[in-house]
Amino acid sequence: MTETIAGIQIPDSALAREATDLVRDAASPLLFDHSRRVYLFGSLRGRAQGLSFDPELLYVGAMFHDLGLTERYRRTDQRFEIDGADEARSFLRRHGISDDDADRVWTAIALHTTPEIPRHLSAEIALVTRGVELDVLGIGYDAVTDAERDAVTAAHPRPDFKNRILAAFTEGIQDRPATTFGNVKADVLEHFVPGFHRGDFVDVIKNSSWPE
Repeated sequence: MTETIAGIQIPDSALAREATDLVRDAASPLLFDHSRRVYLFGSLRGRAQGLSFDPELLYVGAMFHDLGLTERYRRTDQRFEIDGADEARSFLRRHGISDDDADRVWTAIALHTTPEIPRHLSAEIALVTRGVELDVLGIGYDAVTDAERDAVTAAHPRPDFKNRILAAFTEGIQDRPATTFGNVKADVLEHFVPGFHRGDFVDVIKNSSWPE
């Protein structure tokens, strides 16, 4: 039976069920519930804006967006967003999804911590970021109704979420601090990792190999 939360249907295809099982197996309950909320909040924002989007692609984008924070999928040589994006693209290609659609999901995940740019791209890309922004930052909190918000959090609770998601971010990226250069996750390490020094774009330019 198709599951419906806050008037949003959870995709029930074989691909979507496998994506759910993969994330449930690899991620903590914290990240699993967060990822489902990202799909639901992204869908609600898309519906309110009258956007046409592929629910299955949005679902995979939302479910895989934080896989790079998990022990199973995280690497130390690239941004955590790219870890999840790479796995999502491989997953979709294995299921016969076109390269264009797989690349669209890759982009949605890779850009989900990059403000503003996603909203100017395809709906699936924009709505992964909309869902993340609402659940993590509270951006668009009042763009959904109290009843919708309550239904989503009843299905996927967020107890002490602010502190727990910050801890998950720290654990997932502290072994690759250089990958936070120029993106918002440098803020996390500056708060929670003693001795971390954020990269400075001006210093990089001034100290480059160019003589002037």
